[in-house]
Amino acid sequence: MRAAQGNQRVSARVSPKVYDALAQAADLTGSTLNQFLVQSAYEKAQEVIEKERVIKMTAKSAAVFFDTLEQPPAPNKKLRSAVRSYKKTRDASQN
Repeated sequence: MRAAQGNQRVSARVSPKVYDALAQAADLTGSTLNQFLVQSAYEKAQEVIEKERVIKMTAKSAAVFFDTLEQPPAPNKKLRSAVRSYKKTRDASQN
C-alpha cells in the first residue's frame, strides 16, 4: 500500500436512503456530512486495524504460551537441520 502525500479525495455513490441517514446523523452531531463521513470511516478503520494487530488469548492459552517461552522444548531434528542449513548459507554468503 502506498503512503498518501498531502490531502486525498474519497468519494462514494449512495442510495437516497443511505444519504438521508448519513446527513441526519451528521446534523445530530453538529458536523458537516463530510466531517461525519471522514470521522466515522476513520474510527472504523482504526477498529479494523487494531483487531488485526492484537492477538487475543484466553487465560489458559496465554499461560501455555508464556510457559513455552520460559521453558522452550529441546530442539528437534528439523530445527537442528534448519540451523545447520542457515549457518552454511550464511557462511557461504560471507565469503
